[in-house]
Amino acid sequence: MTSAFEVDRLSGSLGAVVSGLDVSSPSSIETVLELLERHHVVALIDQFLDLDALEALTDDLGGRSITPFIDPIPGRPFVIRVVKEPDDELNFANAWHTDLSYLAAPPAYTVLAAVEVPDVGGDTIWANQHLAYDTLPNHLQEQLLTMTARHSAGVAYGTGGYLERVASKSSMTIAPSPEAHASQEHPVVVAHPRSGRAALYVNPVYTTEILRPDGTSDPNLLARLVNHATHPNLTCRLRWRPGMVAIWDNVATQHLAINDYARERRDMVRTSVAGSPLPRYVPSPA
Repeated sequence: MTSAFEVDRLSGSLGAVVSGLDVSSPSSIETVLELLERHHVVALIDQFLDLDALEALTDDLGGRSITPFIDPIPGRPFVIRVVKEPDDELNFANAWHTDLSYLAAPPAYTVLAAVEVPDVGGDTIWANQHLAYDTLPNHLQEQLLTMTARHSAGVAYGTGGYLERVASKSSMTIAPSPEAHASQEHPVVVAHPRSGRAALYVNPVYTTEILRPDGTSDPNLLARLVNHATHPNLTCRLRWRPGMVAIWDNVATQHLAINDYARERRDMVRTSVAGSPLPRYVPSPA
């Protein structure tokens, strides 16, 4: 049994801040999963997890997964530090994306724990990808059900890629690699592994092209979809505080970390929860 807790929604589209729920207790995990299914982003206050507890929470949610192309915390191969020092010009994840969508089995969830945050700024924004699909015109929904998207980490993490070129402007420990240029295909519209709901699954950082059933690509459609998927109507915004732990659904959302806190420090630790290959969404017969 879990003790009484309070849920405050972040927006009409997704997101909730939860107080009074102790995620270090295994008995709370099913409650967390139910909250994630309902809100897609769950921020739990006053957790103050050490690294052992962070990894235990990750295990309880489904198991740890490696984050490629970023050096982990020494002795913690499944934990990365997401840090911006006061002298850094750039922060990490300052573009809309879905975590590790370039993998054959992308993470089911991400867990991010706040260690040190600015007094003001450094918020994160998420967009609801179930709503992104639901708010498309019916004829386009039907077309997308037959299409595939190609994803790759090459532009960001490949040797000579963006993050290697700007490495002097950030304290993140990036490990660029030629392996990042590999590609992976997913359906443009996936079925959520837990709920079965349709979700649009394209993002501007890792999705490189959309393929029609005949194998031809449609760059104009990709541009239209990535713009639609992050419309403000689909979003929520979280203001962090020390000791807060946010967990989000990587199939149902994409996100962006705002860089508006010059000369201040932001320090977080992050894990990924192991996921599975994403099936194509098939509507139920009418």
